Amino acid sequence: MAHHKSAKKRIRRNEARAAVNGARRSRVRTYIRKVEEAIASGDQASAREALRQAQPEMARAANRGVFKSNTMSRKVSRLSARVNAMSA
Repeated sequence: MAHHKSAKKRIRRNEARAAVNGARRSRVRTYIRKVEEAIASGDQASAREALRQAQPEMARAANRGVFKSNTMSRKVSRLSARVNAMSA
């Protein structure tokens, strides 16, 4: 257990940030799942729309440090390729 005032404050801040980051991580995963479900359904229009909504959320999570930026770039790239491949 922390004994110093600053250490107790750090624990409180860590818990608060963990809650915010967990919510943001969950939100990004939900958006990604929606894109994948749209791809699985075979509806390209809904898949494009889901991807259009997911991209800013993914970029925001990368900028805030919740996910590494390369990870989000890779996921966006792969999802985009899958959505574009639906038209072929």
